[in-house]
Amino acid sequence: MPRTIWQALTSNPRVGVFILAVPGLAYFLLFKYLPLLGNIIAFKNYDLFLGIWGSPWVGFSQFERMFRYGEFIQIVTNTFAISFYQLIFGFPAPLILALLLNEIRTFWFKRFTQTMLYLPHFLSWIIVGGIFIELLSTKGMVNLMRASLFGAGPVQYLIEPDYFRGILVSIGIWKEVGWGMIIYLAALAGINPSLYEAAVVDGANRWRQMWSITLPALLPAIVILFLLRVGNLLDQNVEQVLVFLNPLVRNVGEVIDTYVYRVGLQGAQYSYTTAIGILKSLVGLVMVVSLNQLSKKVTGESMY
Repeated sequence: MPRTIWQALTSNPRVGVFILAVPGLAYFLLFKYLPLLGNIIAFKNYDLFLGIWGSPWVGFSQFERMFRYGEFIQIVTNTFAISFYQLIFGFPAPLILALLLNEIRTFWFKRFTQTMLYLPHFLSWIIVGGIFIELLSTKGMVNLMRASLFGAGPVQYLIEPDYFRGILVSIGIWKEVGWGMIIYLAALAGINPSLYEAAVVDGANRWRQMWSITLPALLPAIVILFLLRVGNLLDQNVEQVLVFLNPLVRNVGEVIDTYVYRVGLQGAQYSYTTAIGILKSLVGLVMVVSLNQLSKKVTGESMY
């Protein structure tokens, strides 16, 4: 009898597809949506012993505390500044690399270069941090080259506030640029070669082909990835920042995620940091919806 029921269920293609989707739906329901109910502690003074529902209700006092904290504005400013640098310099980097690799005609060299570019993605931030801390130390390779080429004295890059943001953004780009490049390479592979052949017949050079064929074909992918990046504008790779952050550069390097880690997890102020997380989500939602509507009007491309 159970076998007959199973055959009856799987005989309908729609039912079969739904059965295949059940594990994925269950994952998102259990680990993505149900935990959202815990956001109620942002409006309470959460006590581990009283639990979520037994903790006293405090309304919006956690949000008020957030804006009363004198250094919070500086932390938000640091987050926006680092995210802005990553958006300006980090977002175009995978696209530029994909366009350059697309012009390489030697197959083995193209594959080797692609592999070398996305290999750093698989290194942990602890390893990457150790490498660059050694390179940028006073006796590291960078300072040794400065001394040998220019006769300059050593610079302590990782404890200089003027250098910290640039170093943080540059290392992040180096680590992830190859991985982001894969999406654009996949989109480039889907462009019809006959378009380029027709362009050659019309006398278009490689530069003109890129502007008239390649970039318009990549526009949907560019728009989607840009909107996703903007939606995570207030998110930082907390592992990366924690590896390089130190007390001497905290005034320019402390971001929301490291502040939440320090105050929320280490300081056990769960309600307060949950309120910060809700604020981040609301800001990201507003930015994505606004830019999605703007993109729909300007380019005709959007997420929905």
